[in-house]
Amino acid sequence: MTSELNRYADFESLREQAVSLRREGLSLRQIRDRLKIFNNDLLQRLVKGEPPPAWTKRPRAKDDLRDRARELRLQGMTYDQIQVELGCSKSSISLWVRDLPKVDRRTPTEQGREAARKRWAHERPLREAARTAAVREATTAVGELSARELFIAGVALYWAEGSKSKPHRRDESVTFINSDPDVIRVYLAWLDLLGIARSRLRFRVMIHESADVGGAERYWADLAGIPPSDLQKTTLKKHNPKTVRKNTGANYRGCLVVRVSTASDLYRRIEGSWYGIVGAVASAG
Repeated sequence: MTSELNRYADFESLREQAVSLRREGLSLRQIRDRLKIFNNDLLQRLVKGEPPPAWTKRPRAKDDLRDRARELRLQGMTYDQIQVELGCSKSSISLWVRDLPKVDRRTPTEQGREAARKRWAHERPLREAARTAAVREATTAVGELSARELFIAGVALYWAEGSKSKPHRRDESVTFINSDPDVIRVYLAWLDLLGIARSRLRFRVMIHESADVGGAERYWADLAGIPPSDLQKTTLKKHNPKTVRKNTGANYRGCLVVRVSTASDLYRRIEGSWYGIVGAVASAG
């Protein structure tokens, strides 16, 4: 820089000339050519503090395009859509709007699903906690079960899930089938309450042929308190390839069929007890 200053008689004199030319409306290029100063740093120092003439500023057309591009981007338009709208290059659009949020290209339906997913992700633990608390409270409220309460519960359970005689087909057998191990436990406890000897019970598994048949047999035999060899022949249900099964996985064990032998007297007792419950409800209002 010192060598540059030495090439000119006086910096202040050059600055006065440069400022004067600047105020006359000359551009930096014109001042450079007029004063023969080809050092850009020195040239900038000579005109420091003097605003450039208005005519040297870039046209407002690009500014208008930039503002419009940003407006369209905020409305959710893509680069391609803005390009069609404004007729400018995507590289320019990218430069103008790069600080704005990216456009969500998903459909309204997809956006709605995502919003619902996020909402449920927040609400599900709260609802599950409330559900768990309500179930725990109800479980505690039951307390100990009297023989009468178990008897009535068992009658209702059997009449809902067990086999029943029809007027057109008299069949007073007692057969119960269910896939819920807890339901089976309550049913077996009810039979014990009625004094039905376990030797009168016949157990059979019903399950899809594609499942773990052996594992299911062992599971149900253990729950019933008998060796697997005491189970009757398992009923295998054939799989329909057109049907989408949901009862699959490690916890699928089919159903257990529990039949009581020589049970006509028991069936009549169950039927009469059920009608007794219905009559009591009717009498109560």
